[in-house]
Amino acid sequence: MDCFVCHDGLYDGNAGECTAFSPEDVVRTADRVIAEGRGVSYTEARMLQNVPLGILKDAAARITEACASRKFDTCSIINGKSGRCPEDCKWCAQSAHYHAHVREYPLVSADTLVRAAEFSRSKGIGRFSIVTSGKKLSSAEVAQLCESVRILSEKVCISLCLSAGLLSETQMRALREAGISRYHCNLESAPSYFGRLCTTHSQEEKIEVLKAARNAGMEICSGGIIGMGETPAQRIELAMALRELGVKSVPVNILAPIKGTPLENMPLISEDDVLRTIAIFRFILPDAALRFAGGRARLSAGATSEAYRIGINASIMGDMLTTAGADIDTDIARIRAAGYCV
Repeated sequence: MDCFVCHDGLYDGNAGECTAFSPEDVVRTADRVIAEGRGVSYTEARMLQNVPLGILKDAAARITEACASRKFDTCSIINGKSGRCPEDCKWCAQSAHYHAHVREYPLVSADTLVRAAEFSRSKGIGRFSIVTSGKKLSSAEVAQLCESVRILSEKVCISLCLSAGLLSETQMRALREAGISRYHCNLESAPSYFGRLCTTHSQEEKIEVLKAARNAGMEICSGGIIGMGETPAQRIELAMALRELGVKSVPVNILAPIKGTPLENMPLISEDDVLRTIAIFRFILPDAALRFAGGRARLSAGATSEAYRIGINASIMGDMLTTAGADIDTDIARIRAAGYCV
């Protein structure tokens, strides 16, 4: 019987000795996840890193089929306030610390939001997300946005999401009352790696924001970016942190290095690395909406379809904040071909 041995010194905490996965172990582990609806442990996820990719993908596909929604969760985003952000996130073109070329403008008008939301709705997209640059919105900006959201809710039948930084629970409650039903704040990377990517705010602050949004009655959405120099083990660490928070909407971004940012020369991770990460995330988060987000437009058609099979059951459609996205109609055709309802 072939075994896929853990080569990095990982040990089973109960047995006290090195562990390995056989093909039968992978199948049994997937069966257990499906039966219990509970994701694998950190140790098991690390062992899955050593499993041949084909075996891992087939097992993840079984979990996806059994545990994840077959109704594909679609959303679109609008850059509702752009540029001159005081934060120093190394991946971001909107940071004022760097020299990427992005448009700069204040909060967009209610009319602009309505037009963008109407377009998304015409394409069959179920959720519209407003994303703003900066550490957080001012009180005046929150008041302006609440009024815009009320107008938007009246004119367009679409669920609304917001990503506006480190807001307070009081501000969250006002936005929830105006019509925002989900709040987004990415953890971005593993707790052990985040501090190497951003120094002007902490991951703990992001976690408090997610808790405040939930306390205000919103759903929460949080994920990260892979390919920023983190290790595969740190990707698992990120997924575990998201599970600990009970996040059910998990954006999976793939770094698209942007000229003028500190990560502009970061080598692209391979399609196989992307697919392995998605498969392991599905083992950890069996019922979550794993959401394709930024950077996935560079994937081949084959890799994209395979991602849908093994774990991706949600997506941001169309353009991203500062980079081009994939064609919406092409996306929808591929999603339906993968057996999802849209």
